[in-house]
Amino acid sequence: MRLYRFSKYILAGFITFLVIIFLKIGYYFESKNIEGQTLIAADLYKVISPSTYTFILNQPSACEHNPDLVLLVPVAPGDSESRNAVRKTWGQRDLVPNKTIIQLFFVGVLEGEDNDKSKDALIQENLNYGDIILMDFLDSYHNLTVKTMMMMNWLATYCQSASYVMKIDADIFLNIYYLVNFLPFPAKTNFITGSVINDGAPRRNEQSKWYLSEDVYPDSTFPPYLSGAGYVFSIDLAAKISLASRYVRPIPMEDVYVGLCLKTLGVRPVYGRSMFWLRNLFEVRHLNYDRCTFAKLIIVTDFPPAELLRTWSDFQKESAVC
Repeated sequence: MRLYRFSKYILAGFITFLVIIFLKIGYYFESKNIEGQTLIAADLYKVISPSTYTFILNQPSACEHNPDLVLLVPVAPGDSESRNAVRKTWGQRDLVPNKTIIQLFFVGVLEGEDNDKSKDALIQENLNYGDIILMDFLDSYHNLTVKTMMMMNWLATYCQSASYVMKIDADIFLNIYYLVNFLPFPAKTNFITGSVINDGAPRRNEQSKWYLSEDVYPDSTFPPYLSGAGYVFSIDLAAKISLASRYVRPIPMEDVYVGLCLKTLGVRPVYGRSMFWLRNLFEVRHLNYDRCTFAKLIIVTDFPPAELLRTWSDFQKESAVC
């Protein structure tokens, strides 16, 4: 009987200890704030809060080997053709000697009857490749901000051991070799680079795909932001951008929204330029393929899967000389 009572006291003490630890952890996270900023309303934050959504597929151990670079690719659920093209081109493992680079696809769900079929196909695809993160937010153009914030939260939760992250669309030619040589190692902090847009402004025409009402966004200009086609940032910014989203009202333009979060953090994006001729290394337009031109760029946009595969095949030829 005495032993039983003693065991009860030990168990009670252990539970009390756990409660205190969890309370302290909760206080630590809740006490984090950004000085001088006001939290947005709870109903607005709920739209982009990680607690609103759940994982259907996850890769929690993807960063266990401390990757130098994570390629995080937002992609539509049904676009397996683009995913396979990425896997066979710049998303391959071990392309760059002495650098650990991993590639993951970030996906939402579809509406209605198509969702079950899509989900089953993604689960099967993930069994083959193990590189899909699927969450239960609606995968749509107007939810790209939600998708991006879920990516940031995933990085902050599961991938803090990485050095850099590149958020990159699937229809992009990526010169992974140039990118790795371009990035400073050891990694900087508060570093984000790509094609910076300094003169952005909201569209007030209701017929525009990018329409923003004055109620949603009252300012007449946007802060500097990076084209969403592809940008690179140090891993510390993932958690900071997630935190900043508590203070920034969601808008359905994910690249501008990240820019607003950066402004809240006091972080200015850096234009990705070459040292010579100050050329933009993040080319956010389609260019006809030329090996020597592409060898001096980090990204070129608008490459459907078949064209990406053809281009990459030639780009890999060792016999080609510039």
